Amino acid sequence: MKQHGTATVVKHTGSHYLLSELPRWEMIPAVIKGRVRLDASQATNPVAVGDRVEYVIDWDAPEPMGTIERILPRTNCIVRRSVNLSRQSHVIAANLDRVFLVITVALPEIKPAFVDRFLITCEAYQVHPVIVINKTDIYDEYQRAECRYWEDIYSRAGYQVLTVSALTGEGIDAIRDMCRDKVSLFSGVSGVGKSSLISALDPTLTVRTGEISISNRQGRHTTTFYEMHPLSGGGFLIDTPGIRGFGLVDIEPEELSTYFPEMLRVMDRCRFKPCTHTHEPGCAVKEAVDSGEISAERYNSYLGMLEEETKYR
Repeated sequence: MKQHGTATVVKHTGSHYLLSELPRWEMIPAVIKGRVRLDASQATNPVAVGDRVEYVIDWDAPEPMGTIERILPRTNCIVRRSVNLSRQSHVIAANLDRVFLVITVALPEIKPAFVDRFLITCEAYQVHPVIVINKTDIYDEYQRAECRYWEDIYSRAGYQVLTVSALTGEGIDAIRDMCRDKVSLFSGVSGVGKSSLISALDPTLTVRTGEISISNRQGRHTTTFYEMHPLSGGGFLIDTPGIRGFGLVDIEPEELSTYFPEMLRVMDRCRFKPCTHTHEPGCAVKEAVDSGEISAERYNSYLGMLEEETKYR
């Protein structure tokens, strides 16, 4: 007997997938049909966790295994440039209600270039991000001031910023409420305490945690695959491996500034259109940087991305 259905990809390990017809949590092992793999050849992973797919499974086979026949259209996704130069992109996850970008100001230190590239991708692919500054319990007076500094920068840019501690529970209830009955992605560089944060959100989850490598102040990878987990309070959470780099995909240099909310708010006042916000006189964005309305850190990130995208092309 063959069963046809529609399900969500909840785990991806190499060429094998686990599917579940959410909100029911019953695993269906599956592989991808060759034609589907070729149709999505621009990505290193044609099917991502969170994708809704059509599948067929033959229950009369000696070892029943589902086959993914078609990927349904995505509402959104998080995608980055792949380190595999033979392909264009790598889809981290799809069909998300919210993304929690977990960062720290110490152990490991914040990487603004990474944060801003991640946020640009959220803007471009219509994903709602929340910035989570974790490990507030370990910060000294200087680090707490730095925490407030970055919180102010991203709040003024237009992002929601939460300060939390997986150890003390500060801010955990707020995140738990946001996750209820939603599909949420947790991401960040290695060592920011993402796995500990997930365990604090729902102790029933068996997500491994790891130590910081003191030699280079970077976290060791503790998650080695993409996986969705059901939350005991309702909703689903996607955990990802720690990310060390985040290259932009399919974003033209001339549209880059439109994905900075604080630049988008003022760029209509620029004297020249289009305006690159680099050298033109009468540029409202540069004036906003000079007045402090737009942070110099965010503007410098923009310049760095603009140079990188121009060179890449």
